[in-house]
Amino acid sequence: MSITIAIVDDQHLVRTGFRMILEAEDDLEVIAEAADGLAAVEVIERDRPDLALVDVRMPHLDGIEATRRLVAGGSPTRIVILTTFDLDEYVFAALRAGASGFLLKDTPADRLVEAVRTVAAGDALLSPAVTRRVVTAFVEGVATQSVPPPELDELTEREQEVLRLLARGRSNAEIAEALFISETTVKTHVGRVLQKLRLRDRVQAVVFAYEHGIVRAGNG
Repeated sequence: MSITIAIVDDQHLVRTGFRMILEAEDDLEVIAEAADGLAAVEVIERDRPDLALVDVRMPHLDGIEATRRLVAGGSPTRIVILTTFDLDEYVFAALRAGASGFLLKDTPADRLVEAVRTVAAGDALLSPAVTRRVVTAFVEGVATQSVPPPELDELTEREQEVLRLLARGRSNAEIAEALFISETTVKTHVGRVLQKLRLRDRVQAVVFAYEHGIVRAGNG
């Protein structure tokens, strides 16, 4: 069964290049394109692709607001933001809006294909190193909430440990090593954390942890 994709970028050559790369793979199918944020929201809500590659800067409606509207509307489509710089000032805002990660526009073809499959499978597209850099760069401007959210009470002590490590950009292997448990057990804990906190993916867990002061930039 193919992974269905929408490509959203105001540059025709970018859309064409991405389409050629993706459709060269047997399991990937581009079913929609859009050249601006408003059109993106319309086609994604209509066609409901598994994943959308969305440029961060577009006319009429930028990628952040388009993402926010789609997530708020309950769209099941996972959003990957396309950007020119790996520390683009809008990246963290996009993650807060509900994006599942971001990609550089000059990402090599094999990495683009791998990224699409990763996100479509339900994993977030941020390596531990990128997580730390993005969060550290932008979270200082986010006001943390002093009162712990009630959802935290639903987490076991071990799940809270997993959340803190996850938020610091640790991989499953690193979390497993730190807690002396298997990677399979880590994946189970991560799944329960996301379910209990009603979060879409690991990236949203990172954002949640920093916004609520569970961890702070520069610590660990």
